[in-house]
Amino acid sequence: MTSPLTLGSAAMLTAAPLLWAGNAVVGRLVHELISPFTLNFLRWGIAFVLLLPLASGVLRRSNPLWLHWRRYAVLGLLGIGCYNALLYAALQTSSPINVTLVGSSMPVWMLLIGRLRYGAHISLRQLLGALLSMGGVALVLSRGDLRQLLELQLVAGDLLVLLATVLWSLYSWMLAKTREPAAIRHDWATFLMAQLVFGLGWSALFAGGELASGRLHLQWSLPLAAALLFIALGPAVLAYRFWNVGVSRAGPAIAGFFANLIPVFTAMLSTLVLAELPQLYHLQAFALIVGGIIVSSRR
Repeated sequence: MTSPLTLGSAAMLTAAPLLWAGNAVVGRLVHELISPFTLNFLRWGIAFVLLLPLASGVLRRSNPLWLHWRRYAVLGLLGIGCYNALLYAALQTSSPINVTLVGSSMPVWMLLIGRLRYGAHISLRQLLGALLSMGGVALVLSRGDLRQLLELQLVAGDLLVLLATVLWSLYSWMLAKTREPAAIRHDWATFLMAQLVFGLGWSALFAGGELASGRLHLQWSLPLAAALLFIALGPAVLAYRFWNVGVSRAGPAIAGFFANLIPVFTAMLSTLVLAELPQLYHLQAFALIVGGIIVSSRR
């Protein structure tokens, strides 16, 4: 049972996209230093070490959480093993504008999966909110000129992002449809560690396939080490904590609209990296996306 959107829930659902925007920027910066599946495996390996002091009890066989091990195996596959690995792989071949544009379809997939898989009702407000939010994303990606969207061409990376977006939408609905006791769900470190135990195994399997196929490349350097530490602590541990709590409070349908803040924050971070001043269309797009969130979440 979800509750109306509160200021605290909105803050958590906003902080997660901000950190994930940083993940996309950093992933693009280091894509020539490390192959995507290996990057994902090392990221979650570091996150595992960071979480051990907070959630080492998960590793005990007597932990009641293992009664639900099948669900955590699926959550680990979708949210940890697949999503970011596919995102990092997409950044190898696709442009940032295409990646974020395809990813902006998340609210639509949230609504469709909720309707088809869980029988959730789709309201007119949610449809209107989806249109407003995606309009704001399109405005950012086109840099204020929507005609540029007509010149986009999909490549393999765009299809990988589409698959990742669908899997993440399913992951978010599974978070909301949990059957564990409330005490377990509210212990965010334990909840994440249970997913991470399986997700790290999936990530290792994918990285092993990358090694076996001869596609693994790794160039150790100080920038790469700093990037790994950031994406493990921020976009992995903290962002997942914020997202899990936000989804459990506000529901996956509303949370899907906050995911559209990712390309907006990505554009802002990119302007900082490139030393470019923010433009008027950034503010206009932000207003549209926030408007979509407000419209879809009103009761």
